[in-house]
Amino acid sequence: MTVPETIDQAARGYSTTLAYWLARASQLVYQDEAEVVAQAQAWGFDRVRHHLSRHEPPFPLEDTQAYTMASDRMIITAFRGTEADQIKDWLSDATTPPWPGPAGTGFVHYGFGEALDSVLPEVRNTLVEFRDNGQSVWFTGHSLGGALAMLAGAYTYLEDPRQLPDGVYTYGQPRTCDPLLAAAVDESFQQRMYRFVNNNDIVPQVPPEPPYAHVEALRYIDTKGKIHESVPFLGGLADQAAGLTSDPFAPASDGIRDHSLDAYVAALEKNLP
Repeated sequence: MTVPETIDQAARGYSTTLAYWLARASQLVYQDEAEVVAQAQAWGFDRVRHHLSRHEPPFPLEDTQAYTMASDRMIITAFRGTEADQIKDWLSDATTPPWPGPAGTGFVHYGFGEALDSVLPEVRNTLVEFRDNGQSVWFTGHSLGGALAMLAGAYTYLEDPRQLPDGVYTYGQPRTCDPLLAAAVDESFQQRMYRFVNNNDIVPQVPPEPPYAHVEALRYIDTKGKIHESVPFLGGLADQAAGLTSDPFAPASDGIRDHSLDAYVAALEKNLP
C-alpha cells in the first residue's frame, strides 16, 4: 500500500484511490475556511469558494455548508455532514411533506431538499465560472453531506443533461429520495455514482424504506475493512453481527462508531493498491 501525496487530477471512473481522496476532501469541509484554502492549495487547487446558508427555525439544521475547489483539470464540490444522532432523529420525523425531485422526477426528503436548495444556485454558478478548461466535475460528502452530494449531482444533470458530473462519491449517506428518483439516478449515473457504507453505520438505515430508497452502486466495508461491491445476504448478516459484538460493553454504539468519517478514510487507505 502506498498513499499518494496528492489527488490525481487526471483520474476518471472508479478507483479506491480516488475514493480515498474524495473522502479526504469530505473531511476537509469540517475545517475552518482558512484550513480549507490552505489544504486545497497544497493539493494543487488554486481556486476555492465557500458555500454557506443559514437556516431559520424550526428547520433542524443551523446551516448548510460546502466548498468548491478547482484547478485547470479537476473541480470538486464537497458538502458538510452532521452528527449521526442528530440526523437519525431528524430523518425519523415523517411529518414534513416531500420535496419535489429534479425535473419533476420523484421526490426527496423535505429536509434534504430545503438544505440543498439554499446553496445549490451558488454551487451551480461557481461550477460555470470555474469550469473554464473542460475540467472534470465531482461531488462528494459524508452523512448529510453525502445526501446533498448525491442530490446535487441529480439536479445538475436531470435539469440540464449537458452537465453530467464525472462522479459522485458518498460516505455514510442516508436514504435520500423515493424509488422513482433513485432509479433515474441509477440509469443516468452508471459507473459514476458510488455509495460507501461502513458495516453497521446507522445513518444509511434511515429514513425507512419504503417510501425512501438508496441508489444501487454500493461499496460495503466489512468489519475487517475490506471493500465489497455487494453484500451477500448471509455473509452480510454475519458481518454485521460481528460488528455489533466487537465491543461487548457497548454494542449499541457500533452504528454510531461506524458512521465516523475517520473510519471510512482509514478503511479506504487500507484498500489502496
